[in-house]
Amino acid sequence: MKKELMFVPAPGIGHIVSTIEFAKSLIEQDDQLLVTILVMKLPIASFIDAYVRSLTASQPNITLIDLPQLDLPPLQLFKKSVESYVVDLIERHKPHVRNIVTDIVSSRTGSQSVPIVGIVLDFFCSSMIDVGNELGIPSFIYLTSGSGFLSLMLYLPSRHERVSTHFDLSDPDVFIPGFGNPVPVKYLPEAVFNTDGGYEAYIKVAERFKDAKGILINTFSELEPYAIEYFNKHHNPKVYTVGPVLSLKGQPHPEMNTAEWDKNMEWLAEQPESSVVFLCFGSVGALNVCQVKEIAKGLEQSGHRFLWSLRVPPLQDESTGMFKKPEEMLPEGFLERVQGRGIVCGWAPQVEVLAHKAIGGFVSHCGWNSILESLRYGVPIATLPIYAEQQLNAFIMVKELGLAVDLKMDYRPNSDVATADEVERAVKCLMEGESEVRKKVKDMAGIARKAGLEGASSFNSILRFIQDLFVSLL
Repeated sequence: MKKELMFVPAPGIGHIVSTIEFAKSLIEQDDQLLVTILVMKLPIASFIDAYVRSLTASQPNITLIDLPQLDLPPLQLFKKSVESYVVDLIERHKPHVRNIVTDIVSSRTGSQSVPIVGIVLDFFCSSMIDVGNELGIPSFIYLTSGSGFLSLMLYLPSRHERVSTHFDLSDPDVFIPGFGNPVPVKYLPEAVFNTDGGYEAYIKVAERFKDAKGILINTFSELEPYAIEYFNKHHNPKVYTVGPVLSLKGQPHPEMNTAEWDKNMEWLAEQPESSVVFLCFGSVGALNVCQVKEIAKGLEQSGHRFLWSLRVPPLQDESTGMFKKPEEMLPEGFLERVQGRGIVCGWAPQVEVLAHKAIGGFVSHCGWNSILESLRYGVPIATLPIYAEQQLNAFIMVKELGLAVDLKMDYRPNSDVATADEVERAVKCLMEGESEVRKKVKDMAGIARKAGLEGASSFNSILRFIQDLFVSLL
């Protein structure tokens, strides 16, 4: 029996791609499932739109519907709080999502029509649970982060009832259900300290989690067993572990110089196995000049081979406006001194790099997708978080799971600097000897690769989710 599942991802490229890949995994288990994804259109580069379309080109069971392009919230709001900006943007799209879903439901008449069995909402879109409730359709939340972030979001509303205000860095450690250790507040996301709408945005999103029929997390039970066990015993709605959800195709980018990258791959092919440390800080993870110089000095001191994806900060000001190329941010003579053992490039295809046999370590911003990619290929991480929930992810990987090396897991780029000595120490810890972290990451890689296979943990969790969708028809 055919049935339809609707998805509403947040507009970020990582959220949309993760949604598409998750939809594919559902269809692989049940080819009677039809998926409709409502895409929020933003004034983004056309290459991103083309890339998203390419991911579904061979998937006849997936339909993309573009939502109307709307006036954006004021840029001033974005500068005050990214989270508040995104929540405002989601609210502006809510009437259009309601209209489209209502029209689709109204068009389904007769016993042979395909029923809509659920709406899967990005966690930022949790307010759209109202749309499902109005139409009698169960709503599920899809979390592109891991169980630790879910634990925080479930904790925030109860804490808000008691305290009713934002966090402060002077607050004591936080005991969050689902964590094995108390969490120092310095590892919490920037938004919970934000008095310009960020904290309120998080509370608004988190308060709706309890109204979902279920919560889908991009993780696997073997990675975060303590949290998953807690959810299974103490939490309603039901939690499904459906990861690792990854796009191994990799994302293109107009900044990438293909000819230059071919030379970089030739260089990588000449390096010994697991001898190169890769540094990359995400699609918007540009660092200031002071931090770039400290990292360069630390790499030079370490003596290890490296491949560094370095990007000029996109928001030009007096301190960065003079730079046109990443190389111009480096210390004088650095490239000459490391010639032969290190390469600095612009945009790099992260999945392709992590999959390469020469890569033995990864200095990362600890975005959840990057963490899952590193685990998929058995490459240990040194943590240098930048924004969103990345400090919390770093804490989880280092303290909760023992799967990463602490470079500076409480790093805040606007008020902090990771020193050359800290970089040197972390790189050496990553690259020298068979550390316990490296062994644990290699073991976890095998589990991550198998989690979605028939009979394994995430496969079974996805199967339970599909079965529960059928129950909603009864």
